[in-house]
Amino acid sequence: MWHSLSVEDVAKKLGTDLDHGLAAAEAAARLSQLGPNELIERAGPSFWRLLLDQFRQFLVIILIVAALISFVLGEWLDGSAITAIVILNAVIGVVQENKAEQALAALKKMAAPEAKVIRDGRQVVIPGRELVPGDLVVLETGNYVPADLRLVESVNLRIDEASLTGESVPVQKQAAGVLPADASLGDRRNSAYTSTTITYGRGQGIVTGTGMDTEIGHIAEMIQSYEEEPTPLQVKLDQLGRWLGWGSLAICGLIFVAGWLQGRDVLEMFMVAVSLAIAAVPEGLPAVVTICLALGLQRMIRRHALIRRLPAVETLGSATAICSDKTGTLTKNEMTAVHIYVDHRLLIITGEGYRPEGSFHYNGRSVDLSGYPGSRLLLRAAALCSDAHLAPGGNSDWQLVGDPTEGALVVAAAKAGLWQKDLAHTYPRLNEIPFDSLRKRMTTIHADPRYGGYVAYVKGAPDLLLELSHKVVEGGTERPLTEERRREILATNGEMASNALRVLGVAYRPLAQLPDTLAAEEIEHNLTFVGLVGMIDPARPEVREAIALARLAGIKTIMVTGDYQNTALAIAEELDLLSDDSLVLTGAELERLSDAELAARAEQVDVYARVSPAHKVRIVEALKARGHVVAMTGDGVNDAPALKRANIGVSMGITGTDVSKETADMVLTDDNYASIVSAVEEGRVIYSNIRKFVYYLLSCNMGEIMVVFLATLFGWPMPLTAIQLLTLNLVTDGAPALALGLEKGEPDVMGRPPRPVGEPVINRQMIGGIAVQTVAIAAAVLSAFLLGLSWYPGDVARARTMAFVTLSVSELLRAYTARSERLGLHEIGLFSNRAMQWAVSSSLAIILAVVYLPFLSLFFDTEPLGLREWSAILPLILIPSLAAEINKWVLRAQDRRRATGGRGPGAGMFAGGVLDQTL
Repeated sequence: MWHSLSVEDVAKKLGTDLDHGLAAAEAAARLSQLGPNELIERAGPSFWRLLLDQFRQFLVIILIVAALISFVLGEWLDGSAITAIVILNAVIGVVQENKAEQALAALKKMAAPEAKVIRDGRQVVIPGRELVPGDLVVLETGNYVPADLRLVESVNLRIDEASLTGESVPVQKQAAGVLPADASLGDRRNSAYTSTTITYGRGQGIVTGTGMDTEIGHIAEMIQSYEEEPTPLQVKLDQLGRWLGWGSLAICGLIFVAGWLQGRDVLEMFMVAVSLAIAAVPEGLPAVVTICLALGLQRMIRRHALIRRLPAVETLGSATAICSDKTGTLTKNEMTAVHIYVDHRLLIITGEGYRPEGSFHYNGRSVDLSGYPGSRLLLRAAALCSDAHLAPGGNSDWQLVGDPTEGALVVAAAKAGLWQKDLAHTYPRLNEIPFDSLRKRMTTIHADPRYGGYVAYVKGAPDLLLELSHKVVEGGTERPLTEERRREILATNGEMASNALRVLGVAYRPLAQLPDTLAAEEIEHNLTFVGLVGMIDPARPEVREAIALARLAGIKTIMVTGDYQNTALAIAEELDLLSDDSLVLTGAELERLSDAELAARAEQVDVYARVSPAHKVRIVEALKARGHVVAMTGDGVNDAPALKRANIGVSMGITGTDVSKETADMVLTDDNYASIVSAVEEGRVIYSNIRKFVYYLLSCNMGEIMVVFLATLFGWPMPLTAIQLLTLNLVTDGAPALALGLEKGEPDVMGRPPRPVGEPVINRQMIGGIAVQTVAIAAAVLSAFLLGLSWYPGDVARARTMAFVTLSVSELLRAYTARSERLGLHEIGLFSNRAMQWAVSSSLAIILAVVYLPFLSLFFDTEPLGLREWSAILPLILIPSLAAEINKWVLRAQDRRRATGGRGPGAGMFAGGVLDQTL
């Protein structure tokens, strides 16, 4: 057992260099031999299982029964046709489900966690699945442990192992100990295990087990009980499908009874009723929804937004407020130190980015910091009290590893010749108190004989450090910190912050000996304040446009930051985030407000400054109390409650901790606010596309039912045979409906207000549109059928062919008009959806083959149509599409009338134009 071995023995057994980690080539070889670091999931259903499931659907069973009855009665042609269509429909269903599974599996892989490892002596970030035994893993607060580890270093390391051992209190880890071989899992203080959470401190560990060879893997072998749950949208659509199914069966039953009472052939009416039920129910709806969601999510990934929970897609379309962090989300997160303030002097630092090249200026001239001991002390302390470090990159460039703010301090020190690696060798770090968002500071303890043996360096919020300080460095010596000097430093801090600088204070405290217990309250007091460092993090250029787009879409953008009010306001003004009557609220002011008072002000507040993660929860609750659907960003462990409480929790993919990513509904792979707005746009497109093909399927299916119902009611011959109805269902409900799910989005998708949360998929406007289409399709098809009967009194087959072609081709053309619920076809472009061209072309080819190929026309009871028939049915074919376009024009006219408060033309012309309130 690894916990019973020393660190050196573990490293030797696994061939790990404790300084340089594994070589990349060796890691690749082990990965190839041992496989990825992931749990082996229960195998999905086989092809044959999926195929068998297609025949278990209620309506398909009825169809199979109809085919058997046909064979028994000697109707071999009908029976064979129904059987062929059932098999083809099943194969298409299997292909669709398989594509959906593949798409969702690809999304799961993209959502896999990452791990920091040391390979070839460099710290790199790799996908967690690529870890191998022997890898040297870096552990930090907020991360998940990515594999089973034998710890080699632990600094105040505490790990929450409740998910594995049930112990509610985080466990203090000690890397140095060697434990008995029979030590229980909860007592192994020198080890860490997959899926547990680092709540405090930092450390390193050697990977001892991956994948199924981990403690959690052993549990996974015993239980494989996870079931993928459908999203609320899928549940809603499934309920809709069931409602439509039973409704259609009822109508088809009435049609059968009416035909039987009229003395029609019972077998013919049974076959027509069953076929109509199959055609009327959109049984492919779940598969199309799944594919639409999966493809939409992949589009989101290309726009840097990874959806972890499918319900977020539906919620995105209803988002009315985005609460965004400032640093790295609204700004570039490329911190550069540009000012230091020590000894009453404000020095300017030149240079950009993370290249350690630049100079220091005072009063317009370059200066050598050897004559400024206070400035050198500040930079030395800032570099030592930092977990970030610089590493040489390719092409003479430099790479920052760690937090950008800390990186800016390391770079500034390097510009003064104070290289962090040399400093760490001279003044080794012995212990630390990590940064947390409540204390707003970090402390490291170093060996330093000049201070009596040891020194604690502290960096953090200047106002809080000043409260803990009683001395200040002036002229290279310590002096009492007077109230006047305190006010002067705070004034300088405010001035720097007003220029959009992020300001950190630096202080220290000499220690005669190392403390027995490392507690912040024992170390962080009686400090000597050194000075201020001002850093700039410029706004992202694309964010200004994204905020404007969000405002157009009816979405309020709110900055929530821990920075000072002046800094936040400067960035907000640069991004044009503020409204005319906007308020700025600080954390201190927020504390004094009750929940009701905060909710009353929430609509006006555009910037929250100097807030803690705990405040984020109150901000979310206040906005939700005002009826907002809230997206909240976060990256730290303490942000998790706010992310959980928000309607859409958004974690940072680059700077976010594993805890925040696991809690969030969405992860930004580029930490960019603009990606949130892009995700909202894609969410609206996905939901809109789902509505489009539901609208299309229902309007066409209701039209088919009405055609057969009216023909039965008036005692006319059946306009369509059972085989024709089934063919129609296969041709028009498949490829065109899926093509609607691939629409790229309408030009004005972000020009509409957010969708009400409770709005059903089928609202009154859609019901009105379906009614219009039902009438238009029935009128066109029955006109073609009756015209055929009048031209060819004894040739019902030819009349049926005219009705079949009119219905099928009109539905294919209707797919084009269904590409938008409001915009005309000329506005969205006839050929802008390439998938639609292929779908309609292939479907049309099948229809023409059924009509004109002799062996198929015999099979489907059709007759070739000539120029006379085509000239008669072409105008009829266009009726449903023209009705749809006119209905859209009426809806747009009503929209304009509501916007202007007047009455426009076309009021009440169609049902879809007046039934404009949601169910």
